[in-house]
Parts: sequence; structure tokens; C-alpha cells
Amino acid sequence: MTIAELFSGIVPLDYIPDALKNAEVAGVTSDSREAESGFVFVCIKGASFDGHSAAEKLLEQGVCAVVTSRKLGLDREINVEDPRRIYPMLLSNFCGNPTRRIKLGAVTGTNGKTTVVNLCAQITRLMGHKTGVIGTLGTDTGSGLVYSHDGPPTTPEPRRLYELFKRMAEENTEFCFIEASSQALAQHRFAAEDLAAGAFTNLTRDHLDYHKTMENYFAAKRSLFDMCGYAVVNVDDEYGVQAADYCRGNNIPLKTVSVNGKADYYTEFVKLYADRSEFVLTDSAEKKSYPVRFAMTGNYNVLNAVTAAVMVHLMGFPMDEVLCALEKIRGVSGRLETLYSGEFTVIRDYAHTEDGLEKLLAALKPLAKNRLISVFGAAGERDAGKRPDMGKAAARYSDILIVTTDSPRHEDPQQTIDDVVKGIPEGVPHEEYTDRREAVLRALELAEEGDVVALCGKGHEDYQAIGDVYYHFDEKEIVEEYFSRK
Repeated sequence: MTIAELFSGIVPLDYIPDALKNAEVAGVTSDSREAESGFVFVCIKGASFDGHSAAEKLLEQGVCAVVTSRKLGLDREINVEDPRRIYPMLLSNFCGNPTRRIKLGAVTGTNGKTTVVNLCAQITRLMGHKTGVIGTLGTDTGSGLVYSHDGPPTTPEPRRLYELFKRMAEENTEFCFIEASSQALAQHRFAAEDLAAGAFTNLTRDHLDYHKTMENYFAAKRSLFDMCGYAVVNVDDEYGVQAADYCRGNNIPLKTVSVNGKADYYTEFVKLYADRSEFVLTDSAEKKSYPVRFAMTGNYNVLNAVTAAVMVHLMGFPMDEVLCALEKIRGVSGRLETLYSGEFTVIRDYAHTEDGLEKLLAALKPLAKNRLISVFGAAGERDAGKRPDMGKAAARYSDILIVTTDSPRHEDPQQTIDDVVKGIPEGVPHEEYTDRREAVLRALELAEEGDVVALCGKGHEDYQAIGDVYYHFDEKEIVEEYFSRK
């Protein structure tokens, strides 16, 4: 591919110096460590490194051109207004515009993204379609899930993302469902994609270490709908109401969902059990109602199921076939997943925010015939402001509180515990363990008949980040080992 072909449809041809137009391109990257001879290097200014500072040296080492936001006076530079925005577009062109051959759906929100995305994928697969997934659990180009073992971002950086899209197109994958994180949207990791459907689950405090304000956080999430053929929005959430208004104001086709009130799609007669939920889903426009039996419990998972069903329906499938497939699904790894069921029950979940803990523990409390034992902690080097709120939420529902760590990274584990404990009301007893394994084992030792043990925060993850090292840590294995010794 020539540079002129690489930039086709992205910038006017006269932006490119004549001497560069026919130069052959071997690759495109914004990472100076990846730049090789013949590559186009895109200069992006990040929080700790400005790619412009490496441009001259990389040209000397053989890159064929550099893309800059300001004139550097270099022989082989292409000056554009915003290199970050056009970077994924260049990658898409270089990879042959693979997403034109795949029907895309994306989900954004603080909580629920992983569940909705994986439910969408399972529904389409059960209906006989090859489907890819990109998100927190890992990536699947259509041939099997590759788990995320080393803590990569929910939404990969653009070069990795478009390599995955290219592989899907080559493997004739028909659909792909993506978790669209707020940081990925704020950093424009997607080209101007034509998404068949996008969904908004909810918005609660998270990632303010990056976004600084809730307004910025919401604006990043909301930007997903500018790429969508259809928006599916949870109007039980206050930010969801604002997102719906945004869609209406910008003529974006919209379908609202709710478990608490009227919407385009809403539920009634919800019954929650320890291992499932049952409800009636009504399509307001068609005046049709469907009884549904779903293998996950909790009102928020009912809403996740409805969101996924509506998304897939809007992508071209009859609702009755979608719901038939939904009823066959057994669940999502690390999302309200039962690890042991006997004299007491052990469940693991990814809940790692105040809202996530609130919804999880509120769902489990009435299902506990005796006590609810909660094990949870906060991640190190992440938004510390939410930690007391996590402690407050957990104390509201738990009979026994065990406060521990998540992935401390370079932060003192006791500091994250101390921050969480600030939110636990005075007089509410709790135990503290800087070693998460000890915390899990303590909960299992305390458990009695009829108890529910909730392991919160790690979910599907099989690692713990301590310092710069990712250590193997799988709560499912810890629980299995505990009962194998009994």
C-alpha cells in the first residue's frame, strides 16, 4: 500500500508531500518501540510521552513518514489537525477496512458491559452465526476465547484492535461485540465505525483519576452513539435518561429498556431465584409480551439480558428466536458465577465499584437463608475517591465484612484497605487481610449452613498485580482446593 492509498478518504491528497505519495507502507503505529523501517509513525501526545519528540530519530532509523499535529520542519512529515483521531482510520485502511465485512455492536457503561457483550455473542452463536468478542474477559475472533491473563485494557489500543478486526474478516466472522470503555472512546481508539447497535448500561463513579469529572466521563461514554445505527439505553439510570435525550436531540434511532417502569422494552412479573430469574418482557411498539427464563439472578442481570436481547433483535433477528437462544445460556464467567453450592453457597463477581457492590449484594442478601459474607477490596493506583463508598455499600448488606486487596500494584495494600474502611459505619465489625488468599480462606472457614459467600472484585481474573508483576491468582481454584481438602 502506498501512502496516498493509506490516507485515502481521510485527508485531502494535497496534505501529503508529492515525494511521499507513492512511498510503500510496511505498517502503521503510534508506539515508537514498534516503529520499523517502512512504517508510518503517528505522533500522539500522551500523559507521559509525546510522540513528536521521537519523530526525527525514527525518520533517521528508516520510517517512511511521520504524522504530526504541528510542523516540525522534517522532510517526510504529514501535518494533520489531530493525529490521534486519524490513527485508527489509517489502521483501518491499512488492514483493508475489515469492519465493512463484520456487523458490529458495542456496549458502554460503568457496569454490565462484559455481561451484555458476552450474552450478545452467545445468542448469535446459538442461532448459528460466527461471532467475535473483544472485552474484559479476553478476545475471540470467532474461533474460541483467548482469556486476558495479564490485565490488558478492556478495549485494546488501536493497532491491536484493528489487527483483531482484520483477523475476524479473514476468518469470515459475521458479528463482533465490543466493550467500549470510556478511555477508549475519549482516546478515539475506534475509527468512525458504522456500528449496527450500541448500548448504554449505566454510569456511576469510576475512572475519575483519568476523566477528572463525571461530566467528562459521561461525555466519553455518550460519544459511542455518534457511531450507532441504533442506540439501546437503560432509562432506569439517571445518566441513561440523559443519554436517551442526547440520542433524540441528534436524531439517533433509539430504543429504551427498563426493569422499573415504562420504556420501549420493559419487564414485569420479575421473580428472582438463587440460580435464575423469570420475567415477562414487553415490546411496547408491537404490543407483544414474552415470558423469559434466564440462568442469572438479580434485577441488574435481568436488565443486562434485556439489553442484549434488544441489541441482537435490532441487528436483524426475530425477538422470539433471540429469547429462545437467551434461555439456553448458562451464564458469563466471573459474573455472579456460583463456585460452590452445598451447605452454603460461594459466588464470585467482578463488582468493583460502589454501584456494582450495591447491586450485587442487594441481589444476594434476600437469597441468603442465613448470613451474607462479603470479601472485597479496592484496586491499588486507581480512583481512591470511590473506596469509602465501596465500604459503605458493602456494610449496608453484609452480615460479615472481610476487607482485603484487589491488585495493589505499587500501592501499599494496607492503604487501600484503610481507605475502604473509612466508609464502614462506626461500630460495624470487619476483618482485614492484606493477603487476598487469606481473606478468601477466612470467609470459607467462617461460612455456615445457609450462608452466601460473595467474592467481589476479581471475577474472571486469574492474576493479581503486585508491583510490576502479574502473579497467578484464581479464586475459583482457591475455592476448589479448599473443598478438595475437606
